[in-house]
Amino acid sequence: MTALTIRQLTKSFGPVQALAGVDLDVPAESLTAVLGPSGCGKTTLLRMVAGFLSPDSGTIAFGDQQVAGPGGTVPPQRRRVGYVPQEGALFPHLDVAANVTFGLPRAARRARKRVDELLDLVELDRRVATRYPHELSGGQQQRVALARALAPQPSVVLLDEPFSSLDAALRLSTARAVAQALRTAHATAVLVTHDQDEALSLADQVAVMREGRLVQVGTPDTVYSSPTDPAVAEFVGAAVLLPGTVDGQRAECALGTLTVAPGSVQGPAQLVIRPEQIQLSRDGGNGGIVARVGEVAYFGHDATVRLHLEPGGPEVVARVMGARTPDPGARVRLSVDGVVAAYPSTN
Repeated sequence: MTALTIRQLTKSFGPVQALAGVDLDVPAESLTAVLGPSGCGKTTLLRMVAGFLSPDSGTIAFGDQQVAGPGGTVPPQRRRVGYVPQEGALFPHLDVAANVTFGLPRAARRARKRVDELLDLVELDRRVATRYPHELSGGQQQRVALARALAPQPSVVLLDEPFSSLDAALRLSTARAVAQALRTAHATAVLVTHDQDEALSLADQVAVMREGRLVQVGTPDTVYSSPTDPAVAEFVGAAVLLPGTVDGQRAECALGTLTVAPGSVQGPAQLVIRPEQIQLSRDGGNGGIVARVGEVAYFGHDATVRLHLEPGGPEVVARVMGARTPDPGARVRLSVDGVVAAYPSTN
């Protein structure tokens, strides 16, 4: 069942076209991440779903109810949408309980049981109900904002980069708690983000946006392992792009003979290899692809290694486990694990 349907949505601001014919289906009780760089149109899309902006053309429907289109536009307050902005936007003069129940009918705002249920849902101690926003951490404020959005049991919850202002550790724990709360509440949600890790780890469906268009929509695994083009591959995670020649399911390139997926483009091609597919071993002296280790960026759990192929080959980047990081200047042998993607050559 589809909870949100968007068809051929367009929006321009003067000469700038923010959205150019967007189509998107959001399944019920799922989390869809709209992923793209700043200025690609993703926040404009979210604001139109919320009703804060009207489209120039196209339609938006919640279930079988059209809320924007040729027949008119339903105002935001009648769309049953929960909205969580970047900074939470809690009311500073209200305590947590009053913030959470703000969108409920007046008679229901005094129901402490509903407040407790929502605080439990977002993994907050019930004792924070009497605190004010300035007494909470950034992560706690975002969870309260989600509880407020969920309180009226909306058709769709919209999250506009809600974790962007948090530090790395708090961002991860808050994002996981929010995603779990949405699933526990059986909510349908759309998350706008420019963070690839956030989109891939939290969402059931990822919609990649570029210059006002959705260029790929699929599961996180599909978008990462089978990107629709090299530009998507480079945006959704790191990628090594190399020219090559494809014959059947085999490709020849600077990293040797690689395997491509059935039905891949044939002849001259651009190959996309993920850095974690490049395996390193100590130089044993015979055969294989040899490289010299250049810059090493160590992150603890893993590291990225710049490799200069010998003799005089291109530079590639590999990702290795932190405990297996080679020393700069060392000579290593390379192999590629798994299937790589192939696209028509741009030359």
